[in-house]
Amino acid sequence: MGVPLRILHAVVNMNRGGAETLIMNLYRNIDRTKIQFDFLTCKEGVFDAEIIELGGRIHRIPYITDVGHLGYINELNQFFKQNSHYKVIHSHMDKMSGLVLRAAEKAKIPNRIAHSHNTSSEGGLATKIYKWYAGKHIQQNATHLFACSHAASKWLFADRFKESFILKNGIESEKFQFSRKIREQMRLELEINNDSFVIGHIGRFNHQKNHLYLLELFAGLIKKMPNATLILVGEGALKSKIELKIKELRLNKNVKLLGVREDIHSIIQAMDLFVFPSLHEGLPVTLIEAQGAGLPCIISNTITEEVDMGLDLIQFLPLSDQNIWIDQILEEAKRKSPRKIAEFALNEKGYNIKKTAEITQDKYLALGRS
Repeated sequence: MGVPLRILHAVVNMNRGGAETLIMNLYRNIDRTKIQFDFLTCKEGVFDAEIIELGGRIHRIPYITDVGHLGYINELNQFFKQNSHYKVIHSHMDKMSGLVLRAAEKAKIPNRIAHSHNTSSEGGLATKIYKWYAGKHIQQNATHLFACSHAASKWLFADRFKESFILKNGIESEKFQFSRKIREQMRLELEINNDSFVIGHIGRFNHQKNHLYLLELFAGLIKKMPNATLILVGEGALKSKIELKIKELRLNKNVKLLGVREDIHSIIQAMDLFVFPSLHEGLPVTLIEAQGAGLPCIISNTITEEVDMGLDLIQFLPLSDQNIWIDQILEEAKRKSPRKIAEFALNEKGYNIKKTAEITQDKYLALGRS
């Protein structure tokens, strides 16, 4: 048996975000005798222990927010100088990938993948200007372009977007199949009544995910449906603001903050509706997971239509009017649709992780030979 080809993934940290979930789903499903994943990170992450267990290595350098622009560039240059043996680097840092891939190119790493997971940059004006500058380096330093959707590709790769390979955000579809037994167990564990209508959201507590909007519309919904429960899964910078908003709107009894969880596939079973009012997205893994569990989803029309698996589970709504969202949720509660079996649709659309992993593995092995 030969030595596996080691792919270096560049991320800020390996916490439970969409890109990181995809990477871990791929990692668990590739043939690790042929391919191994290593990580260039800046901070500790919840997946670190599992990565080590699967045979991966984690390299850590300080992030730009800790050492400034020149310090970060220096750290990247030093790292790649010492680790120029990698044949493939796969960067998942959106516009910041420009700086990573420039340093990799200097060290003559032959295959340099930029991967777009979003359709907009986070942060204030100064941060966005800096990310724009960093993103300018992608064009000349990336040898290959990957994206989770056509919308994400257009945003990051501009004129070169047609060159990009769309890597589907595959999931372990059998884990998400609807199970009444798991639904009952989860509701018991979360202390949710059988007659409660449960709205769910999974996502980092940041501006992009629009939690404050979600809480406001939930406060409007409670007036018409007092037995509704809102489950929020995630952590992040806006947690204290979200907690304050819950208190202000007097929603303490109806909102459950579950933090970061490993049992997303089980929690989704406890929900009746997935509500996702994001300001922008690449192609959210959580929406694939929700559809995989046959869960109806009401989402903002800022999200690409590529996310719709054709199961009649997705409704796109404008963020301009919360009342439309409230009315639609009330309609959904009346409908009480039976959960759909979604595995066939996921397979057909290419969102089964086994297929995604197979395709990715073939791509990596071809690059390793080149």
